[in-house]
Amino acid sequence: MDDRIVELEVRAAYQDKTIADLDEVIRSFTERVTVLEREVRLLKETMKAGVPDVGPQDEKPPHY
Repeated sequence: MDDRIVELEVRAAYQDKTIADLDEVIRSFTERVTVLEREVRLLKETMKAGVPDVGPQDEKPPHY
């Protein structure tokens, strides 16, 4: 009986560690998604304004 209790306690400890690790991964992904959503929103606003600041469209080529 004691062996079964010890085995259950060990399993519970591993499960707690796994849950904590997964929670950390989810928090990290949530932060990354938030940043990406912010960047996409900014890109959409920039494109709607008609002022694409991406790329060297108005720059002279380097040989000038």
